[in-house]
Amino acid sequence: MASPLQELIDRGPVVFDGAMGTLLYSRGIFINRNFDELNLSRPDLVEKAHADYLKAGAMILTANTFGANEVKLSRHGLEGRANDINRTGVELARSVAGSKALVAGSIGPTGIIPDVFDLGQMENLRSVFSAQARALLEAGPDLLLLETFRHPVEMQAALSAVRPLADCPVVATMVFDEECRTADGLAPDRVAALLAEWGADVVGANCGEGPSRVHDCAPLMLNTGLPVLAQPNAGHPRRVEGRVIYLTTPEYLGEYAKRFIRAGVKLVGGCCGTTPDHIRQIAAEARMVGGGRVTIPETALSTDSPSTEVLEPVELTERSNLGRELVGGFVVSVEVDPPSGADPTSAIEGAMKLAEAGVRFVNIADGPRATARMAPLSLAQLLVQKTDVEPIIHVTCRDRNLLGIQADLMGAHALGLRNLLVITGDPSKLGDYPMATTVYDLDSVGLLRLVSSLNCGLEPSGRRMKGATAFVKGSGVEPGSEELEREIDRLHRKVEAGAEFVMTQPVYDREVMGRFLDGIRDLDVPVMMGILPLASHRNAEFLHHEVPGMTIPAPIRERMKTAGSGPAAREEGILIAREVLAAFVDRVQGCYIMPPFDRFETALAVLEGIDLPTGS
Repeated sequence: MASPLQELIDRGPVVFDGAMGTLLYSRGIFINRNFDELNLSRPDLVEKAHADYLKAGAMILTANTFGANEVKLSRHGLEGRANDINRTGVELARSVAGSKALVAGSIGPTGIIPDVFDLGQMENLRSVFSAQARALLEAGPDLLLLETFRHPVEMQAALSAVRPLADCPVVATMVFDEECRTADGLAPDRVAALLAEWGADVVGANCGEGPSRVHDCAPLMLNTGLPVLAQPNAGHPRRVEGRVIYLTTPEYLGEYAKRFIRAGVKLVGGCCGTTPDHIRQIAAEARMVGGGRVTIPETALSTDSPSTEVLEPVELTERSNLGRELVGGFVVSVEVDPPSGADPTSAIEGAMKLAEAGVRFVNIADGPRATARMAPLSLAQLLVQKTDVEPIIHVTCRDRNLLGIQADLMGAHALGLRNLLVITGDPSKLGDYPMATTVYDLDSVGLLRLVSSLNCGLEPSGRRMKGATAFVKGSGVEPGSEELEREIDRLHRKVEAGAEFVMTQPVYDREVMGRFLDGIRDLDVPVMMGILPLASHRNAEFLHHEVPGMTIPAPIRERMKTAGSGPAAREEGILIAREVLAAFVDRVQGCYIMPPFDRFETALAVLEGIDLPTGS
């Protein structure tokens, strides 16, 4: 039978908690105190730390027992209380975790530099680790975590002592220096092989110099096939006004969490200096990259049960004008951002101008860049009432849980809105309200499956609906992704989940777009190329350096620099956009223009002089 840890790993990325010692220090416990003894003298502080990590999204809470071995406790005259400290540490974590999280019993190094030729010392180390493991196991943790070992020899002693005692999984993580080496010079791949040979069920890297360094090391440990854990520090500590401060932000650590998961690392958490805020960001990224909290089964549409009769979806050409245009036509859509306030006048007037110029479709973003704006569903209904454009509503997974998303979809369909662009959505931390909860019950693949299910008259639970929806479903893609192979693989999954068209991120580099189109030749899905006219050289530099997935070649940026600023720069931006669109107009099935700063005349100017295919 699989362990609870393995079941958690099988469901997707696993989020460990963060630091305990530095968190307690930041909350007023002096550095000369023994932090493990707080299990007995200040259990309220330890429980509060666990509770904060659980609330932040940690799936595994680590008992406050890292230094609770006889060697370290003896420095404080506490060796006689080792058993109580270890048992209580697990019990405190369990009292908070309940059924919501697993509990890890933590075992750290002794601080003794091991000498493999000193047989007496090695036997003593094994005895110390064995005693701590027995005390922890009496309290029933779900796993044991041997963490922050710098010397492989000491880790070997620990695993040889702990492995025979533990029926639960044993996780072993090592510290690597700035050259990705242990204290005795071993590389991560070799360390992983040794840890596996010595009996570890999960291997990994923790502590060290921060997220970047651990990212250099942890993926190299995938060679054994065992799950890998990455727990970086919050950067390198600095001393500020007498206090030790870690300067890595939650957002920065969250970005690396995403990279860890995409590289194949199964478990991610934090080490020294990390806080519940860091873990909250890691959890949000894990949900976004890992498929969300809720899984919409791929088999939801294949049941033969009469109680869940599947209806044939309405033909694409019969669902909306967009559906008809996607079959053999060339679609032009322009983005109309919802207002940041309650007055939609500007957006409505912009859509009217576009309609008068012959634009038939507009995209309405859903809280772009995690900013607070009018709901796209509301603006879409206003545009239908007051203009001749047909909206394509962006639907993100960021803000609403499964029930809320499904309710909004039902409401949109009842209002006659049929076109959806399904995207995962930027995390709340990036926007106006970084304290807002980021939900991610689903990712874009899961949401596409949900909409496909509704189109067949089924709820995600498999229950038959009264009637069925008739949505046209699209999704996004990044041609400029640094991991293009993975991006194309994910696009395949989106198409399998029901995507009937895709819209790309803005494209400026012809080589990038050509490589992307070559890579998806086997996919029968219409592509609408994203076009974002540059407004200035500063705008070009920002997009190139700060926005993931955006690549603006140096010659393009130099053209914008030469153009100067103001109208001349905007004209150059329009010309560049027109050139890249003209280069691919025969290889794509549409374009999606994002006018900067709501300058809708810019979007129309891009189309001037372009010989669009018939049907646009």
